[in-house]
Amino acid sequence: MKDIFNEIAPGWYNFRHWSIFRKELEALAERWQKGSLLNIGCGHGADFLPFRENFELYGLDFSARMLSFAVKYSRKFDFSTNLFLADASYLPFADQTFDWAISVATYHHIRSKQERLLAIRELKRILKPGGEAFITVWNRWQPRFWFSGKEITVPWRTGEKVLGRYYYLFSYPELEKLVEKEGFQIIKLSSGSSDRHPFKFFSRNICLLVKKESGTN
Repeated sequence: MKDIFNEIAPGWYNFRHWSIFRKELEALAERWQKGSLLNIGCGHGADFLPFRENFELYGLDFSARMLSFAVKYSRKFDFSTNLFLADASYLPFADQTFDWAISVATYHHIRSKQERLLAIRELKRILKPGGEAFITVWNRWQPRFWFSGKEITVPWRTGEKVLGRYYYLFSYPELEKLVEKEGFQIIKLSSGSSDRHPFKFFSRNICLLVKKESGTN
């Protein structure tokens, strides 16, 4: 997977130059106001933009080449961030380090059930009590995947080469159960403002805002 995303990085920088969740992220920047923020699976850094003022920014990705484009992106838009090469399931930070976290389109790339559980557990560990996190994943029940399994490979063409990106497709109830099992409080569950499907259950994305309750580790 790391090699695939390293190859995808140049094309992705241009293809997804702006976050499709910008409206949600701008609302969170207004809600959170300031503090330390970790972007898990930050890619080339587009999701940082709404937080470039008043926040201390940290980004993490398992693709070194994506991080190199995150440096380019931060210079282009004149903000500073601390970047780390690491895996979402093993975050290289002390307990209760961050006020806030975001993870856009990251957890659905984690292959095993145990690793996905570890990733959510790590998210909770590095948040301060009362801290919140915004998560997005692809929805299993969007119409184009009705006849697929829960695990799929989505092609990405770069030149004459076709690369296969692994996705684990979550359902709304499954994602809710996963975060609640780890002790998160669900604040908001939605499909995201960019989704135009009339029925939330069949939306392309699942967007989740959760809170680590005070008094928990």
